[in-house]
Amino acid sequence: MEIKEVIELVKRTKGFVENREMAGRVKVKGLADYVTQVDTKIECFLEEELQKLAPGIPLLGEEEGLHEMSGDVFWILDPVDGTTNLIHDYQHSTVSLGLYEKGEIILGVVYDPFREEVFSAEKGKGCFLNGRPVHVSSAKKLGDTIVAFGTAPYEKELAGKNFRRLERVFLECQDVRRTGSAALDLAYVACGRTGGFFEERLSPWDFAAGMLLVSEAGGKVTDFEGEALELLKRGSVLATNGGIHEALVGLM
Repeated sequence: MEIKEVIELVKRTKGFVENREMAGRVKVKGLADYVTQVDTKIECFLEEELQKLAPGIPLLGEEEGLHEMSGDVFWILDPVDGTTNLIHDYQHSTVSLGLYEKGEIILGVVYDPFREEVFSAEKGKGCFLNGRPVHVSSAKKLGDTIVAFGTAPYEKELAGKNFRRLERVFLECQDVRRTGSAALDLAYVACGRTGGFFEERLSPWDFAAGMLLVSEAGGKVTDFEGEALELLKRGSVLATNGGIHEALVGLM
């Protein structure tokens, strides 16, 4: 299996993402937590096609939720990262696919169908945007960069703590950004558009592919305490170019 085959497969989801009729068929899963027909169609499509490409590798997808996976190798998929954006046609949604093997992510693809940008990485081989190598920014201090963040919208009881944290970061960096897609935010750290990204309570499908992009582009990904992420559990995620990592950990 070649990564270019995975990329071409993920790019075939573009038609689903652009289908506004399917995007309007919404099911409420919880507070600010939605699933559209686009999510379910993409998950079914990729599960079927990945079995043809790599038979026998199971898939952990967002629409199935976190559960115990058997075996040492499986795909981790977010069919639409940024579902609320998709519902409102706020065009910042991605398809995020990672390949987990024996405790690490070895392949990651984040596809932005609105801008036709494919961010991809294989462990030990670097990070690429539409086939061209990319690297994290060279900023050495927060005042030299912008920082992206997520609001943990499913758990609004965290709002006070989240926005106090955001204020501390905002006062130290040039400015802050929010796209509503953690996978896209991680990809933007990887290619140097932002210096860092943080969000509390992310699930594996939110960060699996993106964390590999960042690390392969020369950056660093930890939890808010600066510790290694637990790949199959929900938790905080802090990704940076490496140069501002300690400063951001200190503000968390």
